[in-house]
Amino acid sequence: MPQKAQSMPELTVVVPVFNEAENIPELIQRISATLDRCVQSFEIILVDDGSSDGTLAAARAARDADPRIDALSFSRNFGKEVAIAAGLDHARGSAVVIIDADLQHPPEAIEAMVTKWREGYENVYGQRIDRRFDAPLRRALTMRFYHLFERFGETSLPPGAGDFRLLDRKAVNALLRMRERARFSKGLYAWIGFKSIGVPFQVAERASGASKFSYGKLTRFALDGLTSFSTMPLKVWGYFGGLISIFALSAATFFIVRTLLLGVDVPGYASLIVSVTFLAGVQLLSLGVIGEYIGRIFAEVKGRPLYIVAEHLSRDEQAQASGAARIGNAAE
Repeated sequence: MPQKAQSMPELTVVVPVFNEAENIPELIQRISATLDRCVQSFEIILVDDGSSDGTLAAARAARDADPRIDALSFSRNFGKEVAIAAGLDHARGSAVVIIDADLQHPPEAIEAMVTKWREGYENVYGQRIDRRFDAPLRRALTMRFYHLFERFGETSLPPGAGDFRLLDRKAVNALLRMRERARFSKGLYAWIGFKSIGVPFQVAERASGASKFSYGKLTRFALDGLTSFSTMPLKVWGYFGGLISIFALSAATFFIVRTLLLGVDVPGYASLIVSVTFLAGVQLLSLGVIGEYIGRIFAEVKGRPLYIVAEHLSRDEQAQASGAARIGNAAE
């Protein structure tokens, strides 16, 4: 028998969803069964990131069956990172669990996370044991990205850690202060610190549907991560420019000495063209990197909201109830 929704649940589960209608019933059933065993009260917030299938209808059906379930629906697709931020904005629990809707994150692992939280850990992250369900190319590119981030990023990411995690309210409040648009949540989780520990889990096969992350989206996500937590892409062109300058001065010295000793040499057309095109390519590439950072600055200074909520099931219900009460009072 579902318990009544409480004003301050012990635990909130945030689930970003995008075209995951088929997975929602099993996801809700498994999360609820797990949380009924390990917490006194909870709420589940589904954040519909502009889905075009029956995701919102499935969320409404879940809400009708259990008032502990709530859902937000964006006016359009804003991306998973923003959906996570919206879920944290609306979470009321003393701790918050973030989990994907594809069931590759096993809801049963939440019980171990809650145990660690009660032991005093404030940032409990799920730690993947393997990536056997990822395509070989995607697995190789992911490993390469994390290697680059570890080498050049401002903070270190725990191996195997992702979005699947439990955050204490103190950690959630710290994240709520970070409103940047180009969000890389994995870096934010590590940057805020707090007492952390990993809970190993076996990645399951996706229950239904396909991944919504194309290689293009993953590339953009990787760029967001590197540019949000590292200035090395900017610095490297300063180092590269210094090396080219040293090479140019060395070449100039060589030609001056050779001219003084052997006389004037006829310059080669091919070497001139190669040098000009090479340096032009370096300049354009460095301008592109600078442009990436300037574009992010431009997005930040505009100050637009991170997301727009088109529907909020619990809020809309409260508004309807308030309106019905006003009509009833007027009729009296």
